Formats: sequence, C-alpha cells, structure tokens
Amino acid sequence: MTTGTQQRNGEPEQDGRPWPGSVVEIRTSAPHLILTFDDGPQPGGTEKVLAALDELGATATFFVLVSRARRFRGLLADVAASRHDIGLHGLDHRRLTTLEPDAVQRRTAEAKAELEDLTGRAVDWVRPPYGAQVVETWHAMSSCGLVPVLWGPTLHDWLHVSTEDRLAAARRGAGPGAILMAHDGFAGAEDGAHDGPEPVFDRGELLRRLLHQYAEMGLVGRSLNDALIDGAQIREARFPL
Repeated sequence: MTTGTQQRNGEPEQDGRPWPGSVVEIRTSAPHLILTFDDGPQPGGTEKVLAALDELGATATFFVLVSRARRFRGLLADVAASRHDIGLHGLDHRRLTTLEPDAVQRRTAEAKAELEDLTGRAVDWVRPPYGAQVVETWHAMSSCGLVPVLWGPTLHDWLHVSTEDRLAAARRGAGPGAILMAHDGFAGAEDGAHDGPEPVFDRGELLRRLLHQYAEMGLVGRSLNDALIDGAQIREARFPL
C-alpha cells in the first residue's frame, strides 16, 4: 500500500522521471508511530522482536536483507506469516553509493524478485543500507517499483551503549507519524557490512521497554501499511551519504 502522498518540498522533474522524494514520516491524526526493523532475519533477534510485537499488539515493517533471507528462510517465513510488512533492505548491506546506478538497478530488481518469491508477497518498500543514496541510486531503486523509506528517531541498537541511552535516543523526535529505525539483526562482513562487533543485548526485551515507553507518551507502534490506512506519506528529497 503506497497511496496517499504529500510532498513537503521539491517539485516533479521535467524529464518524465518521478520526483526523487523518500518517505520520511506519515501524516496522520492517529497516535501511530511507525516501527521499522532492518538487517534481518537473524536467529536470536527476529523471533524475539516478533514475540514482543505480538505480546504488545504492535505491528512493524521489516526491511530484509536477501543475503540473510537465503540463510534463515524459516525466520523469514515467520515474518511472512505474520501481519507485519516486509520491505527490501538490499541484496546485501553494501552501500549503494559505492556502486554504479545500473548496478544498483540490476541488484535491486533481482533482490525484489527473489524476496517476493521467498515470501509469496509483493514488496513495495525499500530502505537503502545505511540510508545512503544519491539522486541516481534513488531513481535506480524507484525504477524497480519500490518506494524508498528513511527515518526520524533511532533506537541506537547497533551501538555499544546502555539501554537507557537507546531509549532516550528513541524518544527524540518521537510523535504521531514518526518513523523509528531499529534492527532485528546486525549485518556482518558476510553481508557486505563492516561495522565492528555486534552489541550484545536482548532485542525482545529492549522492544518491550520501548513500546511501554511509547505507550506512556500516548503512542502505538504500527507498520507503514497500517499507518497509511488513514494516513499519507510525507516525502522529502533527502540524500544522506
């Protein structure tokens, strides 16, 4: 579900290609904060995140790495059998801005097709690894029928920091329609990422504490598609490297 779009700034291009805006939040009158999880599926992470979401009645969007989906097909099947969204994070976790646009287009098309075959679901959303994109890679992803999604608040769950620091980071910028970026896994060198050792903590317990914190703020965790039932995409031309 990708209907309902409002542009915050920028205008459509004049050469017939779409305006290069990524979804950065959802305009909504509901108390919905959008939960997104990257870098999965991963044993010890994905199943705990799914359990916490189910326990607390929240929904989320999972941005999947195909390199991991191939290795952990059972976990991917668990996500696909749920009420949560599945989006594409990439064929692997290589930074797209290091690749030529035609390579980005080819890899993205292949990854989308494989993820749809593995899950039996249409895939509409994409999040570039590290959020890194330029106009050319944005067009390459968009040409595959995907809508790029960035984020606002983050959970800092890829960093070696305390739980309190993570929860404090997730409060900054939190509100109706904000898109939280979190992780149900940690991409490694085998996925084309080089971000050091994985922090050790319980992703399910962290998510429970996060959702209780948001509940105290009057917020409910929802997936992109659930939030868009009564909301609209807000897009910006944002190109972090």
